[in-house]
Amino acid sequence: MRSFLRNNGLSLVLFAIFVGTLIGQSLTGLQVYNSDQQTHGRPTVSFDAYLATGHFIESVFENWESEFLQDAAYVIFTILLFQRGSSESKDPDKTSPVDADPCNAIHDPNAPWPVHQGGVWLFLYERSLSLAFVGLFILAFMLHAVGGAQQYNNEQQLHGGAVVSTMEYIGTAQFWFESFQNWQSEFLALLAMVVLSIVLRQRGSPESKPVASPHTQTGAE
Repeated sequence: MRSFLRNNGLSLVLFAIFVGTLIGQSLTGLQVYNSDQQTHGRPTVSFDAYLATGHFIESVFENWESEFLQDAAYVIFTILLFQRGSSESKDPDKTSPVDADPCNAIHDPNAPWPVHQGGVWLFLYERSLSLAFVGLFILAFMLHAVGGAQQYNNEQQLHGGAVVSTMEYIGTAQFWFESFQNWQSEFLALLAMVVLSIVLRQRGSPESKPVASPHTQTGAE
């Protein structure tokens, strides 16, 4: 057990924080939602019922959407784009191990099975990280639209406005305002990570260059 916790500590702690903050969001969101319901003379809802409301669905997937977009963009951009001196970039003057042809490891017994299989399986596997993030972004984008349309229509009914379909909601300024306000913050965070890692250090973190390395060194190693 001790070995398991040591080997998986990073993912376990991050997952625990994720679950805790999601629960916190749902509990406080329930209070906000019911307070608004009471203000407009409408019935309050239980916790279980709140989880199916547009208020909760939209707020969750609006944020997940931007996170997965950030991850997908970062993985894809770092294939061909460089930032000299950043720990987050490949060195433009050197060949990186991540660019190695996996076909050269076909006889490596420790290589993942798609490498041994080759063909379409290898084609998909060597792009699987970006494909996964793009797929998760699309899924979160769709659920943001569904939940957002539900919440938007709820507000419209409260104020005597016309309801819209999910596709119509995607065409509203409200939907894109929700998306852009999150997207811009994610890309700002990426920019800060890439640029600050040129001159700043954090001893012990793989996201940083070694403390004594020169500012011109590119990559964490």
